[in-house]
Amino acid sequence: MPYYRVVGEVPRKRHTQFRRPDGGLYAEELMGEEGFSSDSSLLYHRYLPTAIVKAEAVTPPADLRLDPNLPLSPRHFRTQDLSSAGDLVAGRMQLAGNADVRLSYATSDRPSELYRNSMGDECVYVQAGRARFESTYGVIEAGAGDYIVIPTGTIHRWVPDGRVNVLAIEASGHIRPPKRYLSQYGQFLEHAPYCERDLRGPAEPLVVEGEEVPVLVRTRGGLTRLVYRNHPFDVVGWDGYLYPFAFNINDFEPIVKKTHAPPPVHQTFEGPGFVVCSFCPRPLDFHPESVPIPYNHHNVDSDEFMFYVGGDYSARQGSGIDVGSISLHPAGFTHGPQPGAVEAVIDAVSRGITTTSEMAVMIDTFRPLDLGQAALTCEDPGYAWTWAR
Repeated sequence: MPYYRVVGEVPRKRHTQFRRPDGGLYAEELMGEEGFSSDSSLLYHRYLPTAIVKAEAVTPPADLRLDPNLPLSPRHFRTQDLSSAGDLVAGRMQLAGNADVRLSYATSDRPSELYRNSMGDECVYVQAGRARFESTYGVIEAGAGDYIVIPTGTIHRWVPDGRVNVLAIEASGHIRPPKRYLSQYGQFLEHAPYCERDLRGPAEPLVVEGEEVPVLVRTRGGLTRLVYRNHPFDVVGWDGYLYPFAFNINDFEPIVKKTHAPPPVHQTFEGPGFVVCSFCPRPLDFHPESVPIPYNHHNVDSDEFMFYVGGDYSARQGSGIDVGSISLHPAGFTHGPQPGAVEAVIDAVSRGITTTSEMAVMIDTFRPLDLGQAALTCEDPGYAWTWAR
């Protein structure tokens, strides 16, 4: 995180005695990235965060196989056709992935068990519904349009308020704001499309009592269920730069040009081997001779995974793309507007249309994306040929 935050009670000096009302010591837990050479936070527990009473291996789901995108083809997946039998963690249906990132969809109305992803950060986009995100750091109330960025190793769970639909982006490392948006000291710069005021972190501790509490832990070696002697949500205070936070896509401030701008102007986060972009309503390009719609393009170094979450994506009319759709345009394939879309938008501009209404979340990966079984079950098999109609 780019700025310091303190929540709850902490002592004046780090690593000094901090005593409970009964005179005993609170137990410190230092959460640190990159061998404690990067961001960290210091948490104060009522009980030892190291005390486990049981550990058992967990068999992973059988549907985590990934297959190459062969024959090479643009793809259209309809998440509207997917239904989950699990929660927002165990019920994730893997759509695509590679060694850097896994992309999954989940829809559920049931609470998840406590979960710790120790493989990398997660960025969970809430497409629809509301949920309470609970963690050792406290609570974040999440709603439609929220990105929830969860640091590696954070014990947390999801408690939906009714049915919730999410896209889960699971990284092999850390997810952060792009470096070009930040000063050398970590402050958002004036040209950045969002700032610290737009980020929501936990505001107060969440202290929960309980004994022999199971936590599902994911590591590079697989899944384990650890049983903790006391509930991990026993933190009375913490401070630092490392914590989960929410950012709503509606707070993204689009960067515009006279003519159509390329996807980097929409970048929201960066991770190892991928970027996350937010496409939001914005003024149409305003050069008098502009073509206010994407040109045919070929990002030669990356695959483009686009989740259409709202509005009207005029460039894709006639392709079958709708809210809830995901398109995958792989490196090696040139893609762009549907036939007739350019003329239609120019005509709309001549009739006084000056803004777009599109809403989409895009993940560009710098290694090819392989396909998950869930994606293949909801694929529109005719999508690849829609440019030739």
